[in-house]
Amino acid sequence: MRVFITVKTYPTLSATYRELVCTAGLSDDGKWIRIYPIPFRRMDYDQRYKKYQWVNLDIARNTSDPRPESHRPTNIEAMQLLDEVDTENGTWATRRRLVLNVVHTNLGALIEQAKNTEIATSLATFKPQEILAFEYEATDREWDKDKLQQLNQLDLFDNAENPFEVVNKLPYKFFYKFLDDQGMESRMMIEDWEIGMLFWNCLARHDGDEIRACEEVKRKYFDDFALTKDLHFFLGTTRQYHFVAPNPFLIIGTFHPPAEVQTELDLT
Repeated sequence: MRVFITVKTYPTLSATYRELVCTAGLSDDGKWIRIYPIPFRRMDYDQRYKKYQWVNLDIARNTSDPRPESHRPTNIEAMQLLDEVDTENGTWATRRRLVLNVVHTNLGALIEQAKNTEIATSLATFKPQEILAFEYEATDREWDKDKLQQLNQLDLFDNAENPFEVVNKLPYKFFYKFLDDQGMESRMMIEDWEIGMLFWNCLARHDGDEIRACEEVKRKYFDDFALTKDLHFFLGTTRQYHFVAPNPFLIIGTFHPPAEVQTELDLT
């Protein structure tokens, strides 16, 4: 299947697969596809796909996961990297056409679709009516020690000469507060790869000052994306909380093309 990659989440630890990146995108017919598990940072560099890139890979429906969009790669080594859809010519038109095929604006209705066992929607593009705030809060700074020790032992056994280094855990969580088109207010965590990498880059620029780094992340995600761009969210659920959490969705990616200027029609 050809899939247009739109989502790469920040890596998490897995007792079965070590470190994982949840990947999602859109098929040729515009349907959401979740591809999991993918050991992204263990892949060869020439096999590492980018956001907004077409890939061709063998996948099968993950029958152990009730979420209909969930698939597993059956031969990750055979994945082909295809065209990237860039914006070097200054236009986002192609990305808009691919990504904004179906856009949800009513979060309550979307949650109902997720809870409906016959539909069980777990991936969606969402347009907030208004962004109220961008917030951050401190969280655990280290991965679970028992799980990390277990993974390190596995890596030493598999590759004693060059053990794999697990990605650093983010010491902060980041959130958007927003309204949907019915005035429903929500606070939703952002878990995409880009915000994690932005934090680490900002931290390096500010010589380890975490608050200044978080404030720079805020300027990008609120002052820039929320206030000047046509901001959309890529929403996704976790398998564990899909049917039990009041709102099972997280922000697993953002889509932020330039705002389109609305001009009045000349009716004279």
